Amino acid sequence: MPKIGVIGTGHLGKIHLRLLKEIPEWEVAGIFDTDEATARKVSHDFGVPYFDTMDALLAQVDAVDIVTPTLSHFSLAKLALESGKHVFIEKPITNTPEEAEILIGLARENNLIGQVGHVERFNPAFLAVQGKTLNPVFIEVHRLAIWNPRGTDVSVVLDLMIHDLDVILSLVSSPVKKISASGIPVIADTPDIANARIEFENGCIANLTASRISLKNMRKVRLFEQNHYVSIDFLEKQTEVIRLAEAGETQAEGKVMMNLDTGKTTKQMVMEMPPVQPVNAIKMELEEFAASVMFQKPVRVSFSDGYRALKTACDILECMNQQIIPS
Repeated sequence: MPKIGVIGTGHLGKIHLRLLKEIPEWEVAGIFDTDEATARKVSHDFGVPYFDTMDALLAQVDAVDIVTPTLSHFSLAKLALESGKHVFIEKPITNTPEEAEILIGLARENNLIGQVGHVERFNPAFLAVQGKTLNPVFIEVHRLAIWNPRGTDVSVVLDLMIHDLDVILSLVSSPVKKISASGIPVIADTPDIANARIEFENGCIANLTASRISLKNMRKVRLFEQNHYVSIDFLEKQTEVIRLAEAGETQAEGKVMMNLDTGKTTKQMVMEMPPVQPVNAIKMELEEFAASVMFQKPVRVSFSDGYRALKTACDILECMNQQIIPS
């Protein structure tokens, strides 16, 4: 059974710690945080050892779970990888793409597992369409959140939109060709609302809107292709698949069908709601990290995936900065 240490004992760190203790494949060896008072309280509450230095923790573990502010991701992960430890790191992988490239190289050189916590890949609504052949030509994304001061030290692009960037890049097997973007700060010092249009070399276009000043929460991705439409609701954990079929298809259980007159011929519009299995997405990603460490299996969200999402987010931010008119 591999031993893991949790670095960071804030809100999300405590969630990770609780879930790791529920996963039989992991032995939680201890925690580390530069906030000693908080870490000691968490150590007492969860019944796990507290280490007063990063080196002391690394000496006792096979892997680390880094759940700290983004600015510290690179230095902590670099130290862990150089010490021969597998690394799970929350999104975004690092503060800059250049830092992420260094971590990718270190993990490869030392034959270590590196996974990034892009948790929406484990959302049950997204899992419900895994295995289906999806070739979207247009993608519409809305990720809206009610104002919460937590996380506002970074732009809404790195805070919220990056979730959907990772999802889209996992769906579209084509390099990014062009990016257009705009965004403005409303409450925080960094943009609170942003829109980005991404054109891929294969012709697919993705339009993303992210806001943390909405009056309601929404996390939806809509995928369009010829005769096919897929809606994934990450918040409500629901998935809808709507497709056009030739008239005469037999109705089956779980399908809603209606005739549609196109003006040339009559087709059938078929709506299906794939079964969504209830899972804890964070727990599932930590379970898969354990399996990857134990059996040297590829991870679902690699350091390279984390790099691609971060690089695209940074390109969006650069594009937004070029749109800002000096006052």
